[in-house]
Amino acid sequence: MAETVLDVITIGRSSVDLYGQQIGSRLEDIGSFTKAVGGCPANISIGTARLGLKSALITRVGAEQMGGFIKEQLKREGVATTGVITDDKRLTALVLLAVEAEGVSPMIFYRTDCADMALDEADIDEAFIASAGAIVVTGTHFSTENAEKAQLKAIRAAKAAGRKVVFDIDYRPNLWGLAGHAAGFERYVKSDYVTGKIKPVLADCDLIVGTEEEVLVAGGESDLLAALRAIRAVSAATVVLKRGAKGCIVYDGAIPDDLEAGIVGQGFPIEIYNVLGAGDAFMSGFLRGWLKGEDHATSATWANACGAFAVSRLLCAPEYPSWMELSHFLEHGSPERALRKDEALNHLHWATTRRKQWPKLLALAIDHRKQLEDIAGEATDRIPAFKRLAVQAAVAVSAGRPGFGMLLDDKWGREALFDAPKDFWIARPLELPGSRPLEFEFSADVGSRIAEWPVDHVLKVLCFWHPDDLPSMKGVQLAKLRAAYDAARKVGRDILIEVIASKAGPVDGETAARALGELYDAGLKPDWWKLEPQTETGAWEAIDQVIETRDPLCRGVVLLGLEAPQDELARAFAAAKGSRTVRGFAVGRTIFAEAAKAWFAGAMTDEEAVEDMAARFRALVEIWEG
Repeated sequence: MAETVLDVITIGRSSVDLYGQQIGSRLEDIGSFTKAVGGCPANISIGTARLGLKSALITRVGAEQMGGFIKEQLKREGVATTGVITDDKRLTALVLLAVEAEGVSPMIFYRTDCADMALDEADIDEAFIASAGAIVVTGTHFSTENAEKAQLKAIRAAKAAGRKVVFDIDYRPNLWGLAGHAAGFERYVKSDYVTGKIKPVLADCDLIVGTEEEVLVAGGESDLLAALRAIRAVSAATVVLKRGAKGCIVYDGAIPDDLEAGIVGQGFPIEIYNVLGAGDAFMSGFLRGWLKGEDHATSATWANACGAFAVSRLLCAPEYPSWMELSHFLEHGSPERALRKDEALNHLHWATTRRKQWPKLLALAIDHRKQLEDIAGEATDRIPAFKRLAVQAAVAVSAGRPGFGMLLDDKWGREALFDAPKDFWIARPLELPGSRPLEFEFSADVGSRIAEWPVDHVLKVLCFWHPDDLPSMKGVQLAKLRAAYDAARKVGRDILIEVIASKAGPVDGETAARALGELYDAGLKPDWWKLEPQTETGAWEAIDQVIETRDPLCRGVVLLGLEAPQDELARAFAAAKGSRTVRGFAVGRTIFAEAAKAWFAGAMTDEEAVEDMAARFRALVEIWEG
């Protein structure tokens, strides 16, 4: 038997799910939606990848932005997209959903002649199927002739290669044409036709997973015990019966008279918030155990835990746990019945499912407002144009290489933000320049402000914090930092906290580490720190120890410049290169100050300003990389 490359390939539905953000509302009353990848096989491919399996998806998406979103998100999650076909004749499927009440989630499927249901035999590559230890086929894709033939071909290829076949019954009456458009949440409609399509597949399966309603339709019986025995009569597969809040029961061999006599896993009593996608999370957890050779009780426990995460949160795939998050929950549990309120789990979830990694970050900081206003004098209306020149300089230095970015502001940098490359790391300031205690610029309502920002943009908050500050000063500043941090997590944005202590009191080799320790004590775990250069021996080691002890998932530290000359920054870079947490720098006035003075004075052209800033930025990059 040839060696496998993948653990599992899932086959079938992929859609863009638009979730109503107003909880407790009818779909008629929803005012805003959030977007996520959806569809049972797509969800399982992401769920298993997050749990450490090598997964892939076979599906079709449209040749438009929603199809692009699905492919890009799959890649971000580590799902192989070799089997994702772009269909230029059909649109990507859409689903609109709402959480109207506990366990009640009306939905509308926009799936008329959609891309994923156009999957056909030509989309199934036998060699690709043989590269995985198992395939997952799904019930909905037996509802049309072309998709049925595609899945049957995949099953034949898997069996010929000695691979395992998993069947997620995934019964949606609406998608079989058995319920109206308004009945997307309907779970069961008895149908001999559906049974006739599903039952012949069971003999080739090694694992069959379904809810009580799905087992009834697969077995073609009205009684659960009779349906399970009807399945067993045609299949030797392991059968997993999902029972919602009651967990699951696993059956190997003969179906017992007492259905409770099967194998069960540990249950997790939690608050039910949204049941959509829970079954796909459950399947992801079960496959993580089953494909790795765990016993059924362990696989069932992991499945139940993953389902608990899903029903306690709003979205489907985006809310599924990572392996680190699941392991923490299994070991420590949670003090919250609503897991979405558990800060420790939320931080693990956020930090282990970030959109992009940044092992190196070299940034040109030009989010300065007050400094450029002072340089510009009465010509402040020209500041936006200068910031656009700075973007040109940064782009020239990056030359398309990864790991570059900028700090830009909303006040004078709006056009520059549009100019910045989409693959740049971008951070935007919230603080009122020079404020101590910290105040926000423009609005105290941080959440509403950053909701308009691109999802990859980072909140940056500069705080003049000193460990020897009076408690009253610390209290006021912490309240602001906490407001920014909570908004970042609520809206789903990275946050960078810049700490400058030297402007607030005397500093030594322990000051920065002490400051970070106090902010961690307050419950703040920013994605990034921006810190002053450290001159005393051991200062970076102290900082490293604080970060690694308090938040080993922190993205890291970038150095600020404080308008230091290049040779001084070179020494600071050398001192920081031994740090385990420093990822690069975000320097501003050292790069742009001289060009700004000359350009605003009319002594330098646009081209000369770009060249000057690029030369200074390039020199710092070469020093860092050298």
